[in-house]
Amino acid sequence: MDDLHDIRQVVLFGQSRESSTMIRTISCRGRLAGTSPKYALVGSRRYDVQRLSFSLNMGYVQQRHFLLSIMITRHSPLAHSAYHDLLSSLHDEVAAEIRGTPTRIDRNGRVYWYDTYRVGSDVKKTYIGEDSEELRLRMQRIKALRDDRDNRRRNRARLVRLLRAERFLGVDAATGSILHAFASAGVFRLGGTVVGTQAFRLYEGELGVRFTLDQTAQTNDVDIASFERLSIALDDSVSAPLESVLKDFSFEPAPTMDPGKTWRWKQTRSETLVEFLTPSFAEEEGLRPLPALGVHAQSLHHLNYLLAEPMLAAVTYRDGVLVQIPRPERFAIHKLIVADRRRDGPDSLKSIKDRLQAEFLIEVLATDRPDDLREALEDALARGKRWRDRIAATLERSPPLQAALGDMMR
Repeated sequence: MDDLHDIRQVVLFGQSRESSTMIRTISCRGRLAGTSPKYALVGSRRYDVQRLSFSLNMGYVQQRHFLLSIMITRHSPLAHSAYHDLLSSLHDEVAAEIRGTPTRIDRNGRVYWYDTYRVGSDVKKTYIGEDSEELRLRMQRIKALRDDRDNRRRNRARLVRLLRAERFLGVDAATGSILHAFASAGVFRLGGTVVGTQAFRLYEGELGVRFTLDQTAQTNDVDIASFERLSIALDDSVSAPLESVLKDFSFEPAPTMDPGKTWRWKQTRSETLVEFLTPSFAEEEGLRPLPALGVHAQSLHHLNYLLAEPMLAAVTYRDGVLVQIPRPERFAIHKLIVADRRRDGPDSLKSIKDRLQAEFLIEVLATDRPDDLREALEDALARGKRWRDRIAATLERSPPLQAALGDMMR
């Protein structure tokens, strides 16, 4: 048992010509400590290796995945400040882009702001955002913000360079360019929310934690989710058809069972997918229209929970891109649910990735934002037995999650 104190990582190797996997433990000195350990010590926790093993039908392909991080590492105070300065400047840009007069509209008990301006003899209205004190204060400074746009743009570019120097993982250039194009078209302004692994990557700045490439489970796929009802209520639409935007990046509509209802695009020069999703409030998970975005979306159960009260985040691409993502505590709890409802089973590679992302976020949130985490969990548990059963099933497969959330589940 003394050898356990040397173990720092559990590394998974996919074996060629075999569908099973072999787990090896690596010591902190890089020495092979064993090939069939019963336990692995990660940080101060001991894990049953058998619970981490799973079957992969990978054929002749070899893949390696780091399953657990050694510990949570923080970005420097300088990086933390730079990220939030970048985010604040991108918020300022929203107000600086107002062309006409901000107009308040009350709809269904909520307050929205629109930019009202003339184009010839026509009066146009462009959605700005939902009412908040922060937005109102910025709209009071429109002229000053417009006059200082060039300086802010240069400063944002400097902040992005600083964050890269501080080893922010950020996004790759291909993903950054797609998100930039979507932002320019108004996707995020109109309620589009980045979900999936791309959203997970963006918590690096919000939470001030350092990610490794293995923790983010690198993928170039981009998933955008939005409420159908919000898309209808906003009475606005993207400035350019998204099909045209995607075509500029060599994306083509993927075939669907419903002709004319495209919700997924595939890039012809790579395997990258762009998918649009929306919450399902019916028994079936069919395709639903998103009028504001001009696309259809695959509806999914439990997605309404994830999209509640989204937040804005900065993408470190060019001089920064403002996007919308779910709140980290909701993302983490939602991962507990989807990990148990994957079509290829709860022990599939995707389900394991779901649990790993949940483990990482929950460990951070339990330390930094325990009240937010508890509130998000209580909300999910209150939504019915099926929700509770899925969360409990995922916790059964993850000792770290049991340790972190056990008291909250009682």
